[in-house]
Amino acid sequence: MELLTRFSERPGHFAAMVALDLRLAARSILRQTRRSALGLGAVAAGVMALLLASGFFEWNYHSLRESIINARIGHIQIVKLGYFTAGTADPFAFLIPEASNERAQVEQLPQVKAVAPRIVFSGLISVGDSTVSFMGEGVNPESESQLSGALVIQSGEDLTSETQLGVILGQGLASSLGVVVGQPVILLAKTRSGGVNAVEVPVKGIFFTATKAYDDYALRVPLKVAQGLLHTSGVHTWLILLHQTRQTNDVIKTIRHRMMSSELEVVPWYDTSVADFYKKTVSLFAKQVLILKIMIAVIVVLSISNTMMTSVRERVSEIGTCMALGDRRATILRRFMAEGAITGLFGGVFGAVLGVGLARLITWIGIPMPPAPGTTTGYVAGILITPMLLLDAISLSVVTALLAGVYPAWRASRLRIVDALRHAQ
Repeated sequence: MELLTRFSERPGHFAAMVALDLRLAARSILRQTRRSALGLGAVAAGVMALLLASGFFEWNYHSLRESIINARIGHIQIVKLGYFTAGTADPFAFLIPEASNERAQVEQLPQVKAVAPRIVFSGLISVGDSTVSFMGEGVNPESESQLSGALVIQSGEDLTSETQLGVILGQGLASSLGVVVGQPVILLAKTRSGGVNAVEVPVKGIFFTATKAYDDYALRVPLKVAQGLLHTSGVHTWLILLHQTRQTNDVIKTIRHRMMSSELEVVPWYDTSVADFYKKTVSLFAKQVLILKIMIAVIVVLSISNTMMTSVRERVSEIGTCMALGDRRATILRRFMAEGAITGLFGGVFGAVLGVGLARLITWIGIPMPPAPGTTTGYVAGILITPMLLLDAISLSVVTALLAGVYPAWRASRLRIVDALRHAQ
């Protein structure tokens, strides 16, 4: 309380004291070049390793997210309330109009790139003696051309606005049936009235996405073909594609504010009901990054602590002289901790600069990756370092270096003046 009162009476005293401690700590670091270089090197190496590893995971997060958004789910989905919880059991109970005033209002928003109506249905697909189950999507080819940019046509062609009758099959589904482009297949599905309907359509193309499980059972047909097969005129969802993913939350707020119907539900891409695979992947990688952070923090703590303990042993007489001239033990403690913090800051910044440069070089070269579990093709990865990753890495280096300096600083402040002055004799 006395210390706080003193600082409040002299506002500039505390700032001047901190500035003096930092200046003396910086001089001490510069004076011991070799020892300081070892500490700075350890911190820089740790920060660089953390940035490269975290940046690699961040690149994968970004790539997977954009791939799923642009191939299957869009940034936002508007559905009938309860569709994601009960729609599988009774899909016809959760149909919404293909076009409405609400959809028109959404399409007028400046952040919206496209709005694609889609109906989801299941049934059996047959060719010759082969019959397997499928999960189908009735899509508007014109809208989907913008929304499904990450859906890759392996052979044949995609659905177009001129396609009156046709189907594109997932790579795994086509392989199970043994069909090729141009071959006719029969789709069999349950209608809205409870009957069974069938339609024969030619295979226009075979596609694949980032998710193998999806490709193993998915097919797409023009929306009018699906509605004719199911004897309905509605759709299950309006998929909204934005110009930028970071606009998602703002657009959701706008849509919810403007929407008058309480029967509609607005679901973002990151909701578990539409992006469960992505959420689980990020959760898995996050745990790995946490373990890496702990390992790097331990390395930094041990390196800085060892460096500062060596500094304390070499400067015993200097510490004794300072205390003999009137420096308090708290002052000695502060200055040694300041040395640790400065070492962490400079090492962190240096490591961040090296990490960013190396990340750009590696990204330019590319990292060839095999197909991940649940995917069909390999890819060339990179390293994406965001401002948040930089702040996180530098903060970690400063905090761990500061903690590493606590024990050596405490040992230095506990020295007896007489013993410290005799140390050099």
